[in-house]
Amino acid sequence: MLAAYLISGLLVMGFMFLRFSLSSKRADYLNTLAIAHSVIYLILTVVTLIYLPQPSFFFNRYLMVDPLSVYEVLIACVIFLLASLYARGYVRRLVQSGEIEVRELRLFYAAYNLLLVVVVFAFYCNNMALFWILLELTTILSAVLIVTLNAKENIVAALKYVFTASTAMIFSIIGLIILFALTRQATGTGTLNWDVLMQQAGSLSPRLFTFAFIFVFVGFAAKAGIVPFHTWLPQAHAKAPSVISVLLSAVLLNIGIYGILRLYAVAHLTPAWHPVSLILIGFGVLTIAVAALSMLPRGNVKKLIAFSSIEHMGFLLVGIGLGTPIVLFWVLFHILAHALVKTQLFFSSGILHQQYHSNQFEDMKDIFTLQPLAAWGLITGSMAIIGVPFFPVFLSKLNILIQLGNFSLPLLFVILLCFLLVAAAFAAILIRTIPQTAETKPAQYHVSLSMRLPIIALFAAIVMLGVYFPTGLHTMLTKIVGSLGF
Repeated sequence: MLAAYLISGLLVMGFMFLRFSLSSKRADYLNTLAIAHSVIYLILTVVTLIYLPQPSFFFNRYLMVDPLSVYEVLIACVIFLLASLYARGYVRRLVQSGEIEVRELRLFYAAYNLLLVVVVFAFYCNNMALFWILLELTTILSAVLIVTLNAKENIVAALKYVFTASTAMIFSIIGLIILFALTRQATGTGTLNWDVLMQQAGSLSPRLFTFAFIFVFVGFAAKAGIVPFHTWLPQAHAKAPSVISVLLSAVLLNIGIYGILRLYAVAHLTPAWHPVSLILIGFGVLTIAVAALSMLPRGNVKKLIAFSSIEHMGFLLVGIGLGTPIVLFWVLFHILAHALVKTQLFFSSGILHQQYHSNQFEDMKDIFTLQPLAAWGLITGSMAIIGVPFFPVFLSKLNILIQLGNFSLPLLFVILLCFLLVAAAFAAILIRTIPQTAETKPAQYHVSLSMRLPIIALFAAIVMLGVYFPTGLHTMLTKIVGSLGF
């Protein structure tokens, strides 16, 4: 099954590099390949979920398919599929406006499809060293996707992203070396495989494991946008094409959180779990607070959404640090809810950017007249992301906050205050934007069906998850929590 992922990915890449002269029709051909790639991967993942025994190990146990990895790959494949559909009209418009050169499209879609391959195998990694390598590859590929736009600011944003993430990942290498030495000291054979680490956790030195955890955490936290390693995120998300901002927020941040969750599952089986939990909760609260305060003065829609992503990563970190089965259940659900809502927000902002050629709220006037779908997508997405009832984020936030109250009432009060600031930031922007009318009505940008359909599908999925919890999803999340040893 994993070979099928690799072979199909290589075939798509091969078809992309067939010799032809690029034109608008050929650009659609490249996009069709991206859509087909996402569909194939989604089908393979569903087949894996249904028919493959879990956990299953491959390639000398360097790769592992278990409930958590399949869940993360499912989310990634759905987001990539929606982004591929959206990109059909979105990228065509970028070419027409001169924001991207036709000759860059092959590089753009090559990096896009290769990123999907790397992301899938990163989630299927059983070895932390291989996981580290694939994480670095996601950084490079996403940086390539950021710089495809014809703007010097994008080069600066991409370089900042690469420098920050790669520098932090150096600390992870040190942590991995310490962790390997620990396992060799405990058992005589060193390992960095997740499954073996889970089995040997009880024999590891608590102090040295905590030391190793902190070093590894720095690299994973930078990928997840955790404060103070978050400085790359707002600029990268704001400058990237909206279809790439979606991947950064809804997929790549999840890889960092995934690594932290896997490592915490090991820590939970050692005497070091208490200090590790406090570290995660401390960084999580700091991240939420910094993001909430940074959102208040924002007038740029994509930067506002980017800081919201930082806030939610901090909230996930708090949930992981609490470490109870019920909290981890809702952490996993929050990962899905956040990915769907953020995708809707960035898709909507992408339409508004192409309408007004600006990401500033003050330039967006007559949005209900010119772009009603994007306007409603932005409003409902804003309501969903702050946790308004009848949206899925509300369910996860409420249940995690209840457990946080059992842990510390003062901490609950601090986070609730931060959430109030976040809600105020979104409300203030929307209140200022919605009533604005232009003195002279600008030309309306025609949004293609391929850009509208993903927003409509996301809205339907978000509403459904807010009012109905599928039995299959409940079973899957419960199984994941059990497989992590909680």
